[in-house]
Amino acid sequence: MRIIAGDARGRRILTPDSYDIRPTSDRVKESLFNMIGAKFEGAQILDLFGGTGNLGLESISRGALFCIFVDSSRESVRLIKQNIELLGYEKYSKVYTNDAQSALSILSKREMKFDIIFMDPPYKKNIIPPLLTGIEEILNKDGILVVEHDIRDVLPERVGNTVNYRRKNYGDTVISLYKIAED
Repeated sequence: MRIIAGDARGRRILTPDSYDIRPTSDRVKESLFNMIGAKFEGAQILDLFGGTGNLGLESISRGALFCIFVDSSRESVRLIKQNIELLGYEKYSKVYTNDAQSALSILSKREMKFDIIFMDPPYKKNIIPPLLTGIEEILNKDGILVVEHDIRDVLPERVGNTVNYRRKNYGDTVISLYKIAED
């Protein structure tokens, strides 16, 4: 796995030894970042289910100001921290060992807001819909929620004021983009 663009372009990051962590493939990651466009300069990023840190690190490489990484797995947190150090992104990052629902609650209570939120949970666990209810509180009004999920996962078109505006399939993987509705 490698960083595709930005100041760390071409640099490899560490990958897991086990199959418990499912990193986003370079092909899907490149398409995902093309879908989002040039919204990274100065952005505040949240990488839920951080895994290897792949998506948040790519964002920092592309100019994001800061990324908070969250994962409940100690192995993932260790890997994220190693990759942050490998790229020299310590001052642009913070890593938390926590489950996603608790993290969303804590971030909301701290009144934190993010320009881009990546949500790439384990597939086929049906944990995405409940998490969508807390996203609106921490997503900037022009922000984007990027959800990577299995093709068999059925996600709602709308939760509160958060609406799905784009969906793209890559084999068994789907990228769904959400934003705050303008109504």
